[in-house]
Amino acid sequence: MAFFALFDSKLRAQRKEEEAEESRLRYERTCRLLGTEITFPGDLDSDEMWWRDHFLWLKDVGYQLRTRHAPDWVPSWRGTDQYWGLCEDSWQMAATQIASATRMSDGIHVVLKRIQPSLHPYEIEVGRFLASEPLRQRENHCVEMLDVLQVPNEADETILVLPLLRPFDNPPFETIGEIIDFTLQVFEGLQFMHKHRVAHRDCMNLNIMMDPREMYLHPFHPCRPSRRLDLKGPAKHRSRTECPPRYLFIDFGISRRYQAWQVAPLEPPIWGGYKGVPEFQTSDEPRNPFPTDVWYLGYTLQQQLLEVYRGLSFMEPLVSDMLQTDPAKRPTMDEVMSRFVPTYSALSPWKLRSRAVKKEEWIIMRPFRALFHWLRCLRFLWRRLPAIPSLTV
Repeated sequence: MAFFALFDSKLRAQRKEEEAEESRLRYERTCRLLGTEITFPGDLDSDEMWWRDHFLWLKDVGYQLRTRHAPDWVPSWRGTDQYWGLCEDSWQMAATQIASATRMSDGIHVVLKRIQPSLHPYEIEVGRFLASEPLRQRENHCVEMLDVLQVPNEADETILVLPLLRPFDNPPFETIGEIIDFTLQVFEGLQFMHKHRVAHRDCMNLNIMMDPREMYLHPFHPCRPSRRLDLKGPAKHRSRTECPPRYLFIDFGISRRYQAWQVAPLEPPIWGGYKGVPEFQTSDEPRNPFPTDVWYLGYTLQQQLLEVYRGLSFMEPLVSDMLQTDPAKRPTMDEVMSRFVPTYSALSPWKLRSRAVKKEEWIIMRPFRALFHWLRCLRFLWRRLPAIPSLTV
């Protein structure tokens, strides 16, 4: 009986594969008649094909791409009953100019970023400068370029090798102290860049990431950060209070480095991720990029923190000044730091350890979450963990 059941299941699978192939051929004929591009759900898009074409070369220089980008890749769901979107090899990175890979020398998971130096001529120079030995300091919150690969036979194609990071607010903040830690680190990082005469010029929320290696017991999947890399369940993490992460600025594609004597350099307006920069709205005349950086970071804090979480009114005056319409009225990053330190220092320990409550949180859930939060806080107090994670007790 088992034999006939096995034979029947194989017959059904074969029939399903034949039907799928017939459907695929009909779809291809229709696309050719209409003159449209032939694509199937989960297939490689045109940008991913570039990674497929360079798979073997990258392997030769020490970087193993996912099987999805292998030249002989056959989708794992083809000819099966599986839904393609649930198969790991159908998952794509958020942006197709980047790809996840494993550094073969040590098994570390990295991100490969494909750039065109003709479009972003200063990205490598600025990145190397910020990662240079003299600048390897605690205040430096810029992502490190692990390697730079020149693509053979393609003069305007370069690959940057970067560490695998997460969005700075994923997972969400749990305490006011964790939010202050994030704010302090990004203030410190931009101050460091400005001190060394580097203007980021696009320090929006997507260009601030988190290095969470200490937080995660198991590596997370680069395409599905909520899942473990080995797909054996959700990617569980410890809190920021227990395992303080570092927050890093990324993407120096439109950044510029200036000489020490260029106190107030002028640059033509260049649009980053946020399109509301006040000084770019009414004029195309060259502007000093350093006050624009201050506006960008202030807008990020306003949108991602002040408008999301309750209990951050103590930050509002500073953020409001960073968003002044007149660039000359905005504080410098040195002034921002000198104002922020006494601001958070004046907060009580209980305020720092209080729960970061989202404004959209369902009110009926607050008492239960508050109880769980304070029980955990007692454990943190017993372990003498600081309320602002990256600061010593």
